[in-house]
Amino acid sequence: MNPLNHVAIIMDGNGRWGLKYKNSRNAGHKAGLKTVEEIIKETIKNNIKYLTLYAFSTENWKRPKQEIKFLFNLLENFLINKIEDLNKQNIKLKIIGVKNFSSKLNKLLNQSEIKTSKNSKLQINLALNYGSKFELINAFNKLKKSKKKINEKNFLNYLQTKDIPDPDILIRTGNTKRLSNFLLWQLAYSEIFFEKKLWPAFSKSDFNRIIKEYRKIKRNFGNI
Repeated sequence: MNPLNHVAIIMDGNGRWGLKYKNSRNAGHKAGLKTVEEIIKETIKNNIKYLTLYAFSTENWKRPKQEIKFLFNLLENFLINKIEDLNKQNIKLKIIGVKNFSSKLNKLLNQSEIKTSKNSKLQINLALNYGSKFELINAFNKLKKSKKKINEKNFLNYLQTKDIPDPDILIRTGNTKRLSNFLLWQLAYSEIFFEKKLWPAFSKSDFNRIIKEYRKIKRNFGNI
């Protein structure tokens, strides 16, 4: 049975779900947050130590300003209302990406990371304003500046996922089969599951089905 330490998810399809069922993309983002909470619970039940969620990419700034504002308000409210609950559950929150938001949101993100920094049951890596190409170029430049030998071991120390194991599983909902500039280095040997369901419709049974499928896979990592 394959060990499972880290699940990464591209939560795609919120806007499409909202337009289809509520005539509002924002309603889809709100519904998607409920799915996040459900999947966090299932992650803990399955004793998985790391969950990485792709919440907002560097490319998402191209979206309408009102939608971006709604997304960040949703995140602010989540942090204000839920961070104490996450802390009580022994959950650690880490942000990967560039914190280039409003002073209020940046402060909430920093406070949430500090408050939960000692927790150990589950680490949630929230990818915000994250782009893997930027991360890789930035890591290379820092390594080059350090004058250390350019090799894989040293390079890993400059990634935003330093000290985080690579994902065993990547799940992408929304019936789209691409990585969208997400963890391009870290996903080199991840098992990838593309799901047709839009993120708000993704359920704990879907999550557990994927875990069950993953357990059966023979992982060779280049061997035979």
